[in-house]
Amino acid sequence: MTALSDIMSKQVQYCTPVDNVYEVAVKMKKWNVGAIPICEDGNLIGMITDRDLVIRGIAEKHPGSTKVTDVMSDKLITASPEMSAEEAAEIMAEHQIRRLPIVEESKLVGIISLGDLSLARNTKDDAGIALTEISEKPELHH
Repeated sequence: MTALSDIMSKQVQYCTPVDNVYEVAVKMKKWNVGAIPICEDGNLIGMITDRDLVIRGIAEKHPGSTKVTDVMSDKLITASPEMSAEEAAEIMAEHQIRRLPIVEESKLVGIISLGDLSLARNTKDDAGIALTEISEKPELHH
């Protein structure tokens, strides 16, 4: 059984509540990522995905100076570093998410993506199942 601590990305780029959505977009481009966690004093308080920028930002005609807290998702699904990759894949499939923040006592310590799961030995099937379930339920995408 593979623990998330063994395969998660530990060097996670993040923004803070005082940042704006333009700064989030710049970080996404610079680091070639599709999600940026929002942390305050190291505590995870939200996430912004590239889809959030489009749907809650651009489509709603918010300027680049809009606060991240106006666009971020704050109802977060998280995991702990001790959780198994199999459990993470199940959670990601159930909640229709492609990235899962890893926290310890509310502190962001890493992030796992479907790509991370697919690259990890013995978890390729779990990632495939999660991706299939995410892709098959378009009514749950938000």
